[in-house]
Amino acid sequence: MRRLTLALDVMGGDFGPAVTVPAALQALVSYPQLELLLIGNPAAINPLLVKTDSVLLERLTIVPTESVITGDVKLSQAVRERRGTSMQIALDVIKSGQAQACVSAGNTGALMGLAKLVLKPLKGIERPALLVALPHQQKGKTVVLDLGANVVCDGLMLAQFAVMGAVIAERIVGINNPRVALLNIGVEETKGLNNIQQAAMMLQDAPSINYIGYLEANELLTGKTDVLVCDGFVGNVTLKTMEGVIRVFLSFLESSRESSRQGCLVKWVKWWIKRRLICQFGQLNPDKYNGACLVGLRGTVIKSHGAANQRSFAAAIEQAMQMVERQVLEQIAARLDMVLPKSD
Repeated sequence: MRRLTLALDVMGGDFGPAVTVPAALQALVSYPQLELLLIGNPAAINPLLVKTDSVLLERLTIVPTESVITGDVKLSQAVRERRGTSMQIALDVIKSGQAQACVSAGNTGALMGLAKLVLKPLKGIERPALLVALPHQQKGKTVVLDLGANVVCDGLMLAQFAVMGAVIAERIVGINNPRVALLNIGVEETKGLNNIQQAAMMLQDAPSINYIGYLEANELLTGKTDVLVCDGFVGNVTLKTMEGVIRVFLSFLESSRESSRQGCLVKWVKWWIKRRLICQFGQLNPDKYNGACLVGLRGTVIKSHGAANQRSFAAAIEQAMQMVERQVLEQIAARLDMVLPKSD
């Protein structure tokens, strides 16, 4: 079995080692081929490993760090003060070849900026993008990007995102000839900003891209497309709005109480309906698809939610493994050469 080494920025996120270290141990139990570099403060990590089986400890290495980049730090400050931080070292070990990917729940802007600085974009990519595969109502997944890495995007960048998203849909989701759409305020060809219309013209003529046109936001979870492309501002607002609504909906279902005056049959019917709804919409719980991939770099970087729990962070680790094992970076580079030869 081929060994796979990941670097974890265990100090990042709202909860730091209290969540990331147990998630790391959970991943080691689930995947025998996995080895982990825990990047962080040993004084915060070691107490969480006291009761860990010695067999698992053999697959763990603690890489000491001096500091952490906090969530409120601006990118300019993060770049100046990056030396010795858990985020910087997690990226450095990818560049040096000690690890094949990294996972961090830290500051998104800092991770984006430092990753681009340390790992460099793939040839032909202007800016990396944040990507996630969202479950939809047909029990499949839709790849959505960008989710916040680039607030302003020109048409070429959107077209590049489409190429990268199509490769992810093929290699990770397992969709042959994935349908690609641009998120817009209408489906008519005349609708949308200039950059969206420019991207549409490029994708219509691009070989090996199954471009199907524009899609509106209310179609996000319907399964009408396999890849949905937008700029980072629109994508981030769309994703967080969707996640907020789903969390509220699921909390209502879980917390609803039955009246003591209702008959047994009525109670049973309501209970059955509630269970069915939870089963149907539970797949949309953000905890189950945590981990946005920063695609377009010469290395695999996964950004976890800052507020991720143990299960969520473990899901992000699993996503990093899939990206490496299915050689997604190599596939993206090859596709860019074929589809957008003039984007260099």
